[in-house]
Amino acid sequence: MYFKEYTIRWADLDANVHMRHSAYNDYAAQTRLLFMAENGMGMEWFRKHLVSPILFREETIFLKEIAGNETIRIDVVLLKMTEDGSKWTLQNNFYKADGTLAAKLTVDGAWLNIATRKLNTPPAELISLFDKLEKSADFKVIQA
Repeated sequence: MYFKEYTIRWADLDANVHMRHSAYNDYAAQTRLLFMAENGMGMEWFRKHLVSPILFREETIFLKEIAGNETIRIDVVLLKMTEDGSKWTLQNNFYKADGTLAAKLTVDGAWLNIATRKLNTPPAELISLFDKLEKSADFKVIQA
């Protein structure tokens, strides 16, 4: 299972002195991109292969408050993917230090050819990398 730990910063808080809604999106995106970068597919790799991940939907379900200076752990789980790897659904789970699930953030995405600005099938390396992700208990292969 892939995960990253973060300590919540002052800049991540809202007027209610808990983590602001958009900070969840930022931390989830950082976790997903670090997963790829730490496996040899960082920004330079994407530029070289003229491919980039894009999102169609992003949904967060908030379960418990996360406060400033708390340490959280965020994982990446594969919920759905087409056989050719062109489209996918990922979930980031946010856990408090005691293991309590604090939020679930789900994204539907695909791969964009940055030269043509069209959706495409990713290089085989990306499909193999996503296959290494933990799959949800109800993982589904979806139609393209």
